[in-house]
Amino acid sequence: MKTCEACPRHCKVDRKHSAGFCNELDEIRIAKVIDNFMWEEPCVTDKKGVCAIFFSGCNLKCSYCQNYEISRGKVGKIYSENGFIELLKEKEKNNSYFDFITPTHFSNAILKALEKYQPKIPIIWNSSGYESVEMLKKLDRYISIYLLDFKYMDDELGRKLSHVSNYAGVAKEVLDFCAKKKDVFCDNLMKEGLILRHLVIPGEIKNSLDTLEYLASKYSDRFVSLMSQFTPTPLSPIKRKLTPLEYKIVESKFLKSFKNGYIQDFDSASEDFIPNFSE
Repeated sequence: MKTCEACPRHCKVDRKHSAGFCNELDEIRIAKVIDNFMWEEPCVTDKKGVCAIFFSGCNLKCSYCQNYEISRGKVGKIYSENGFIELLKEKEKNNSYFDFITPTHFSNAILKALEKYQPKIPIIWNSSGYESVEMLKKLDRYISIYLLDFKYMDDELGRKLSHVSNYAGVAKEVLDFCAKKKDVFCDNLMKEGLILRHLVIPGEIKNSLDTLEYLASKYSDRFVSLMSQFTPTPLSPIKRKLTPLEYKIVESKFLKSFKNGYIQDFDSASEDFIPNFSE
């Protein structure tokens, strides 16, 4: 960690002393833990839900991020390696999965903890898709399910909205690696596998159609989740939600392209579905 390369940013800062682009040091910081969280895809929710662990900070800076209160970093409690292990031991008793939400920038610390203790329930790696494949190769034996965004086919849009210049190329390589994990189900619940997510952004329908076209060309048999939940925040340069017509156009493409997946209800674009991070 003296030269951090946990993600494709390759900040190469010593995160023991200086924060990276993610605005976090090397110790795990967790903004919020929610037991029995029921807002993920049905194939991983079960009756118990997931233990949602929201990590502080992020290696992207999406200007429309719904979780901006924590994704800008330095929010929540710092966990030592042993403290994180104890959290896992405590929470695995009453949840069906662990849902690691935006964990990428803490990959090294998480890996060290998982090398010492492997939970008895599956771990979901819930990320932006902007990952280091070399890092994922080290983590892969401990991760059961990859729940990955594919945000942009247009790198100019990535630069504009997420301060990232090479999102598409990196995300494609990440998916090639993660797709090696085959989907395994038991009692209609995914135990291992890959779920791809795409959020439709107001005014950027071409990006969504191009993204679905690419995903369908390589992953038409995998589970894909189409999301309508874009909700403007005080920081968002986009000040409106999707229109029904915008979503209908993308939904039509989705239905023609994929065998398995989910279509988020149009009324999911609501602040009611954003966790309260201040409690």
